[in-house]
Amino acid sequence: MRGAPLPGQPLRFAYNTNGMAHHRLGDALDLLAHHGYAGVALTLDHGHLDPFAPDLDARTAALSGELEDRGLDVMIETGARFLMDPGAKHEPTLVTADAAGRARRVDFLTRALDVAAGLRAEAVSFWAGVPAARLDREQAWGWLVDGVGEVLQRADERGVTCAFEPEPGMLVEHTGDYQRLVEALAAAGAPDTLGLALDTGHCVVAGDLEPQDAVRAWAPHLRAVAVEGMARGVHEHLPIGEGDVDVPAVLAALREVGYERLVSVELSRDSHRADVMVPATMAALRAAQDTPETTRTPTTQDTPERQEDR
Repeated sequence: MRGAPLPGQPLRFAYNTNGMAHHRLGDALDLLAHHGYAGVALTLDHGHLDPFAPDLDARTAALSGELEDRGLDVMIETGARFLMDPGAKHEPTLVTADAAGRARRVDFLTRALDVAAGLRAEAVSFWAGVPAARLDREQAWGWLVDGVGEVLQRADERGVTCAFEPEPGMLVEHTGDYQRLVEALAAAGAPDTLGLALDTGHCVVAGDLEPQDAVRAWAPHLRAVAVEGMARGVHEHLPIGEGDVDVPAVLAALREVGYERLVSVELSRDSHRADVMVPATMAALRAAQDTPETTRTPTTQDTPERQEDR
């Protein structure tokens, strides 16, 4: 990590490029560096280091230099909506019934590992996928264990850290499901290296713990963390301070457990106002970090009201 903090220093914040979809990647990095972010959560996508376009190694090497010049650390995200199938969001996944589709997802994740190795990224984050309505869930679990095991083996070969993200509505949707996956991987003889990517907002949607409690409970497993606003029971990423996530409490818990990796913000529905949200989010994060956890986070009051331009 280029900018790992000393104990007691402020957390290191990043912004996810899926909330900057209308910016060229270089312009997005300039904006983040200008507003004091320590890193970027890079969602590989059509316009941001497309992993299926030619010359990936050369483009990755060039991006490594750009990150170095700006003093930005990076983690790799793999949640692009239509990168692999223009007609079906997030498909294919590790639990898609079609074996060729699952193999395509593993290939994509392997490309993400290659990018992570080239950028010296902190982690590659990925998730299970949504099983089809009539699919046998135990069969889906078997496919998931096989696919994750293959990804972990390839990650070990490249020296890359993997972080698995529970997502509401997916086969693995909360930390208890993550624990089941870890145990199943161990029983299958897979590498014992899968960390947890904890989106703290998800804890108020499908989580089994409050966000700050999840940080403390899973601290030894944390390899990636995201914060944002989110309303209880509604999977919609909101600006810091909106919804039911006590962001000061989450940040206090992260400091308490000595978390040193990037803490990213994912506002994928706000790309149309990224120019406003990037600085406003940093201001809200700094305010939350300085706020006693018994006090709710101030909202990003300087941002325009949310619009349906998503």
